Amino acid sequence: MKRLFVLSFSLLSIYATAQQPYVSKVWVSDNKNGTYKNPVLYADYSDPDACRVGDDYYLVASSFDGIPGLPILHSKDLVNWTIIGHALKRQPPYEHFSQTRHGMGVWAPAIRYHNGEFYIYYPDPDFGIYVVKSKSINGPWTDPILVEGGKGLIDPCPLWDDDGKVYLVHAYAGSRAGIKSIVVVKKLDATGTKVLDGGVMVFDGHDQDPTLEGPKFYKRNGYYYIFAPAGGVGTGWQLVMRSKNIYGPYERKVVMDQGSTPINGPHQGAWVDTKTGEDWFLHFQDVDAYGRIVHLQPMKWVNNWPVIGVDKDGDGKGEPVLEYKKPNVGKTYPVQTPQESDEFNGNTLGLQWQWQANPKPFWAFPANGKLRLFSAMWSDTAKNLWFVPNVLMQKWPAKEFTTTVKLDFKPRLANERTGLVIMGSDYAYVALTKKEDGIYLSYVICKGAEAGKPEQEKMIGKISGATTYLRVKVSAGAKCSFSYSEDGKEFIPAGDEFKALPGRWIGAKVGLFCTRTTVTNDAGFADVDWFRVE
Repeated sequence: MKRLFVLSFSLLSIYATAQQPYVSKVWVSDNKNGTYKNPVLYADYSDPDACRVGDDYYLVASSFDGIPGLPILHSKDLVNWTIIGHALKRQPPYEHFSQTRHGMGVWAPAIRYHNGEFYIYYPDPDFGIYVVKSKSINGPWTDPILVEGGKGLIDPCPLWDDDGKVYLVHAYAGSRAGIKSIVVVKKLDATGTKVLDGGVMVFDGHDQDPTLEGPKFYKRNGYYYIFAPAGGVGTGWQLVMRSKNIYGPYERKVVMDQGSTPINGPHQGAWVDTKTGEDWFLHFQDVDAYGRIVHLQPMKWVNNWPVIGVDKDGDGKGEPVLEYKKPNVGKTYPVQTPQESDEFNGNTLGLQWQWQANPKPFWAFPANGKLRLFSAMWSDTAKNLWFVPNVLMQKWPAKEFTTTVKLDFKPRLANERTGLVIMGSDYAYVALTKKEDGIYLSYVICKGAEAGKPEQEKMIGKISGATTYLRVKVSAGAKCSFSYSEDGKEFIPAGDEFKALPGRWIGAKVGLFCTRTTVTNDAGFADVDWFRVE
C-alpha cells in the first residue's frame, strides 16, 4: 500500500510539474509585487488585437507569411500571457504560400466574440479580407472565408450593432490600392461573412493624420468609436474618432503619443475592460530588429473620450507608462510568459514555432524526446536561405538572450546542411555540412538577402563527432555572436559579430533548418535534442 501511495504521489508530482506555466529566463513583465513593467510581451506580436470573454483575455497578432498563422495568446490579467494556439494552419491561396512571401499574408487581424462564437477577421493585402470562426478558442477553426476580395483592403474590424446590423471598418494599403490614410465602413450580412455594399468613407486623415490605419470599431454610451493610429509606425500617435452616427461625421482627438517617454509610435492596439470596471489598452512599439513589442496602458474615459496612458498635464492626451500597477481582475494569477525553450518531449511542435511558408508534413517530426528535421530540397530558384520555405523559427524574446541547441547530424548525401540561424533581411548562421570526407562546420553571413545577394561562407573545420552544440548570443543593439562546442562545455567563437536586421514588417527571428541540394528518394536528418533560451 505504501509503494502504491509513493507511486501515485510521484505521478502527481510529474503531472504538476508538467502543468507549471512556462516562465522566461530572459524577460518577465510581472514584477511580482502588484506592478508590471512594459513591454508585457517583449516579442514581435505586431498589430495586436484582443477581447475579453468572462475572465479570459485573448490576443491575436499579424503573422504575415509565418505558418501556422494567426497566433492566439491567452491571459487572465493582461500581464501574464501564454501561446495557446493558431487559427490558421495553412495560408490561402495554398500553392501561392508554399513559397516564401515575406511581408505578405496575414496583416493586422481583429478578434471578437459574438453570440457564442469567436471571429477573427484578417486582411491579405493582395487577395482581400478573410474571416475564420470557431465555437471554441481552441478550435477547430473554419477554413478562411473570403469576406471581400480585392487588393489593398487592410485592417478590418467588425461591429455588431444594437439593432442586429453588422458592420466592418477597414483601411487601405497605399502599396496595393494606390490610396491610404482613409477608413471606410461597410455593411456585412448577418453571418458576418460577406460584404454587402461598397462602403462609406467615414474619415480622411490626409490633412492631419497621414498614414491613418489599423482601425478598431467599438460602441459605448451611444457613440461609435474608431480607434486608429496615424503618423507612421515608428513616429505616430493614437487617434480616436467618435460619432453618434455610424457613418459620421466623426470628431477626432489624439489620445496618446510618445510624450517624454522612449516609447516611440505608440502604434495600433486594442481596448479591453475588466470585470471590475477598469479600462486598458494593448498596443505595439516598433523596435527595429526586435520587432513590434506589446505594451499595456491604463485607460480612462473623460467626457466620453478615452485617455490612454498617463495624462500628466491634464490636456486629455496621455503618454505611455514604463511601470504601473497591474490590472485589478479580482484575483492574482501565476507568472507566465510565452513559450521559448523547447525540450521536444511532446509529439507535436511547440506553439512558438513557425515555418516561413506553408509546410510539407514531412519536414519535421517531434518524437522520442527529439525533433527530427529531415533535409528538404533547396530549390534552384532560391538565391539564399531567405527564399527557402523549410526554415523553422521563433520570435526574439528579449533585448538580450542566448540560444543554444544540441543536435546530432545524420546526413546521407554530400551538401546536406543543418544549422542555427538568425534570420532577417540580412542573416547569419553557423552550420554543419556533409562533404565526401566527413562533416564540416562553417559560419555564413548573407548581406542583402531580401535582394537575392549570395551567402558568404567561412569554413571553420571538420568536426569529430555527430553531436554538436550551436549557440548564438544576442546582446543589446541586436548584436549577435555565434559559437559552437563538441562537448557542451567549451564554446569556440564562430566568426565575427553580426548585427541583425528586421525582416519584412517583422523582427529578426532565431531558428533551425535542414536542407539538401540533391534530388533523391530519401533524406538525411538532424535530431535536435533541445533548444534553450537563457
